[in-house]
Amino acid sequence: MKTVTLLQPLIQPTQHGLYCEAGGFYIDPRSPVERAIVTHAHSDHACYGCRHYLGSSRSRELFRLRLSPDAEFQFLDFGEMIQVGGVKISLHPAGHILGSAMVRLEHHGHVTLVSGDYKLGDDATCDAWQPVRCDLMVTESTFGLPIYRWDEQQQTFDQINAWWRQCRDEGKCAVLYGYAVGKSQRLLSGLDPSIGPILTHGAVEKGTQAYRDAGVIMPPTTYVSEVPKKNSFAGSIVVAVPSAHGTTWMRRFGEVSTAMASGWMMIRGARRRRAVDRGFVLSDHADWPGLLSAIKACSPEQVWVTHGYTEVLSRHLQSLGYDAEALGSGYRNRVEDEDDVGDVAASE
Repeated sequence: MKTVTLLQPLIQPTQHGLYCEAGGFYIDPRSPVERAIVTHAHSDHACYGCRHYLGSSRSRELFRLRLSPDAEFQFLDFGEMIQVGGVKISLHPAGHILGSAMVRLEHHGHVTLVSGDYKLGDDATCDAWQPVRCDLMVTESTFGLPIYRWDEQQQTFDQINAWWRQCRDEGKCAVLYGYAVGKSQRLLSGLDPSIGPILTHGAVEKGTQAYRDAGVIMPPTTYVSEVPKKNSFAGSIVVAVPSAHGTTWMRRFGEVSTAMASGWMMIRGARRRRAVDRGFVLSDHADWPGLLSAIKACSPEQVWVTHGYTEVLSRHLQSLGYDAEALGSGYRNRVEDEDDVGDVAASE
């Protein structure tokens, strides 16, 4: 493989996030800045308090829901290009959640791609990931270990519906935990409404309404607080945020069976640490084969690895002939959208 090191990258990692000096903007800043390009609407990427945001048109409803109404917003359709300070900017589908985008920057003939969070594969709730050829690729590595390999989405949905059906037959309420924006709506899209009523936690309902407003088809749902507490919830499924687990909010449902949907459920002991009855492996991030496939499809000469198992993935990429390096935890290191839970947990 041909390897060419970019002597002066267009972007630089800083304490505030990835910075493009030529364009005067940050990508997914960690703290409020003047100009921000945001890959998607999760709170660990869409920093509250920036003055000007640029994101995908498909993110419009979620950005309006989650960011300051006083901010200035600019939205681009996927593939649409603008120029800022001599830097050509376009956004391309990342397949992570509704509106999630990879940021393509072109300057003096060199192309940099900042992936944000992404996944390959089916998802009826967002645009599918598309490869973008580049010279430098910044890739996440949330699940950057060979042990992480996802089953087909429909197989997981079948398992969830079978569990719900069993709960119904046993006279229980099924409570399924997923992050409020993205994961919950993906879960809803895979539920079989013929089994029983589908109910939502308040934070999930807000995100789901934003998806509906964006034109995404969702099954019929009922906001939990609209159901009288004395009502029987047996046979229903409740889609809720993980922080609701073990709270007084749960008492209204009577006898329940609980489950968590996450890529972390692949690890032995993760379900026990979450103290749930079932664990379903479903992630909105690329697994190990997905990461390698995406990088190969984008054909970069240089790769920066961030968000997760950076050292493992960067060393493996080096063994394949890539000029790869890990961006250390001083830049950013987090788990799968955990930060997205705290700001919505109080909503019921």
